[in-house]
Amino acid sequence: MSTLSSHTDSLFAARGSAQEVEESSALAPKFDSDGLLPCVVTDKNGGAVLMFAYMNADALARTIETGEAHYWSRSRGELWRKGATSGHVQKVIELRIDCDQDALWMTVEQVGAACHVGYQSCFYRSIPVGEAVSAGSPALSFAEAEKVFDPRTVYGKN
Repeated sequence: MSTLSSHTDSLFAARGSAQEVEESSALAPKFDSDGLLPCVVTDKNGGAVLMFAYMNADALARTIETGEAHYWSRSRGELWRKGATSGHVQKVIELRIDCDQDALWMTVEQVGAACHVGYQSCFYRSIPVGEAVSAGSPALSFAEAEKVFDPRTVYGKN
């Protein structure tokens, strides 16, 4: 993971008591043991969940500074700006942190699709529950019928 800069350190307050963390206006995020905060991303138009990702301190700082979403890729082990390759950027409308400052919720204006697979949302399949489940492994159903773009064209991969 990238090293925290002195700029990043100065952007976040030191964590105090539970009451200080929960009731003050100081931004004092609690990153997990891997230095990450989970972030749920919703669309400004209708509130649909677009994706779930992680931010490290650098990603959170860059998101705050630029107004565009930045994340930490656990699979690639690197910082990334959403849309750097595809052009499908996320312009931050609102960024919230939960009561104990260990989770983020971001509302964005999504340019293009959020999902690298080509769908508008990363949550494009439904899992049956309750009476809809038959014996064995439940079959996923596609909540989004069509892709917004072809990933092979955008990313050059199969």
